[in-house]
Amino acid sequence: MKSILKGFGAALSVALPLLMQASAAAAATSSAFDPALVQRGAYLAKAGDCAACHTAPKGKPFAGGLPMNTPMGQIYTTNITPDSQTGIGGYTEQDFARAMREGVAKDGHNLYPAMPYPSYAKVNDDDMKALYAYFMSGVAPVQQANREADIAWPMNMRWPLKLWNMVFLEKGVYQNKPGKDVAWNRGAYLIQGLGHCGSCHTPRGIAFQEKALDESGSAFLTGSLLDGWFATNLTGEHNVGLGRWNDQDLQAFLKTGANRHATAFGSMTSVINNSTQALNDTDIAAMTTYLKSLPPAGGNGAPPYTYDPQATKVSLNRPANDAGARVYTAYCMHCHGVDGRGFAPMLAPLAGNPNVLEKDASSLINVTLNGTEDLVIGGIPAPYPMPKYAPVLTDQQIADVLTFVRAGWNNGAPAVTAADVTKLRKSTQAAR
Repeated sequence: MKSILKGFGAALSVALPLLMQASAAAAATSSAFDPALVQRGAYLAKAGDCAACHTAPKGKPFAGGLPMNTPMGQIYTTNITPDSQTGIGGYTEQDFARAMREGVAKDGHNLYPAMPYPSYAKVNDDDMKALYAYFMSGVAPVQQANREADIAWPMNMRWPLKLWNMVFLEKGVYQNKPGKDVAWNRGAYLIQGLGHCGSCHTPRGIAFQEKALDESGSAFLTGSLLDGWFATNLTGEHNVGLGRWNDQDLQAFLKTGANRHATAFGSMTSVINNSTQALNDTDIAAMTTYLKSLPPAGGNGAPPYTYDPQATKVSLNRPANDAGARVYTAYCMHCHGVDGRGFAPMLAPLAGNPNVLEKDASSLINVTLNGTEDLVIGGIPAPYPMPKYAPVLTDQQIADVLTFVRAGWNNGAPAVTAADVTKLRKSTQAAR
């Protein structure tokens, strides 16, 4: 017994100083960052919407594990807490900046471009330093191992990403555009960089690259299908873009997720919940200035939308003659109204809604099937979230009602088929 205690004491005499040194090192690392810099980094992490991707449902903040669908298969976001074993606790500031801007982890492996490093490449050095300070000192470490991607060989090999970066990655931080004012440049920096709006709202090419990274490309922010949702056109296009939105409309949407034209759904809900509502008024105004400066691009080629309720009103007065009108009167009319104008911003309008006018109906099908998560503004959930109708309505009924809505109130958008609904129902069920 004495020998056991003696051995334990000897081990403790060796281990205790090491533990104390490790604790002191951790404390020194934590205290090495200016609190103001950490606070600035926390704000920038909100602007970058880092929590939305790196926090799984019911998971711990920034511990990763959120599944993301790609054309090659499902991948899982990584642990970006300062845990030294499973997170980024061992990253130097240079390691951190390289991962952010070039998509290369500390051990040298390439990250998939689902991580928006082509956008983060534009983040300036001061902001990168603040972000590093926050993730090293302002985030609680979580020991949670990263999960391997569900991508079969040989598509799971990472070395081709080096070639991808050589072709598609544009290095260099954002440079202010001459002839543009402070607000425009600040907005461009946030939209193109930390906000990485193009990651969802810009169409991608055959190699999964964004077809444009700024306003110099005609495809920039013209809308894109991603993970079962069609991310809206953000240019000045009249029908499906922001052409009919004034500055106050856009600012209200970024702060609350709703305005007189539309309501956020799908992945945009998490952007509002985790990111844009936390931004200060100056940055929201700057983002608005930049977005409203973009000329019309993309769109459906239809004449400018004008509201006309007459034909739809007749159909709703005699719904027995129209399968879509029957479903609308039973399930939709109490929220969206006979006039299709809803009760904005509480309940979204359907007449002239850019998402309704969009030729790709994926978002409408998805939100009708699966509903949407609550918008939570200032800690208060929205009172009337869109319910899911997948258990209630057949694919044909959903096709009928969406065809009715897309034709109603002079919307003039293409019909939806039952096959369209069946396809998206299967893909969203598989993703869940």
